[in-house]
Amino acid sequence: MFACRSLLVLIFASIICGFSAPQLGGQNIAPLVLKGNVNLPGYTGDFDHFAIDQARGRLLLAAEDHGTVEVFDLTTGKHLRTIKGFETPHSILIRPRAATILVTDSGKGMSKLLDASTYELKGVVTLVPGADSIGYDPKENVVYIVTGGKDVDMATSELAAVDPDTGKKKRAITLQDNHVEGMALETNGNRLFINLTQTNKVAVIDRTTMKVLALWPVPVAEQNAMAALDEPHHRLYVGCRKPGVVAVMNSDTGAITNSVPSPLRSDQILFDDAANRLYSPGGEGFIAVYDTADPDHLKTITKVSSAPGAKTGILVPEMKELILAVSPGETKAMAKVLTFEIH
Repeated sequence: MFACRSLLVLIFASIICGFSAPQLGGQNIAPLVLKGNVNLPGYTGDFDHFAIDQARGRLLLAAEDHGTVEVFDLTTGKHLRTIKGFETPHSILIRPRAATILVTDSGKGMSKLLDASTYELKGVVTLVPGADSIGYDPKENVVYIVTGGKDVDMATSELAAVDPDTGKKKRAITLQDNHVEGMALETNGNRLFINLTQTNKVAVIDRTTMKVLALWPVPVAEQNAMAALDEPHHRLYVGCRKPGVVAVMNSDTGAITNSVPSPLRSDQILFDDAANRLYSPGGEGFIAVYDTADPDHLKTITKVSSAPGAKTGILVPEMKELILAVSPGETKAMAKVLTFEIH
């Protein structure tokens, strides 16, 4: 995807920057190699999350502070179009063979259902204001949406289970926390793990009954916000921002088994089960790469240079790519989409 850069130049640059590279086949090859860079002039503020439409060959990105969703060609990286009609879009749900996509919007106009091919508005998802993070259960065909919280002047938050075809709320639970962030769902069970960032805990929720099964403290750091689940090894990776830390939790007991430093200003952690790796992109301008082969002894493999503000991303396993959004924030820096090849 996109024009290739010289591998030798990238390796040399990583050495100059103080980053190490693992031995692969007797050669020093970085686990992530930059292969594409798309500039997006005229954008300010932050981007939020990506979604992939494999069937149509598209990559979608929520430009939360720009009030748009941006569409790219998944193969070439070319920017195809801008979808307007949002206030503050955050997360995008694209399902195989589904006629619609869902975009959460924390603005007063509520979240949207769009035609998956034309992006025409098909419906509005009316929930408690402040819709943001999502998690999807393909077995039940239910999307879990975080709403409420301090951004809409609420002392509590709500987790709503929504039918993504109709946008109708099926059930919900009120969470006693005004700042709720990322979640992870079991595939072979009914549990959902979600970050209660204000109270520095992880809530374990039964998705069927929408009851809290446990509240696990995260004592190693504050502002726990990201989550990724290694279900076969019963480990939950929890990304924290103060300071930057990835904590490893036993997903059966909530016990912290170990923790490692991570980049500051991170907005996502990405678990690559095929490669036994975890990626933590940070706004500082680098991606921390971890070896998860032994999750109780998480190892930092290297730090790969990205760009300041590159703090959200998505894995594309079929293409062996990691794609990052570079948010300009409050600066005049160029907004970008960076694509890395996974080695």
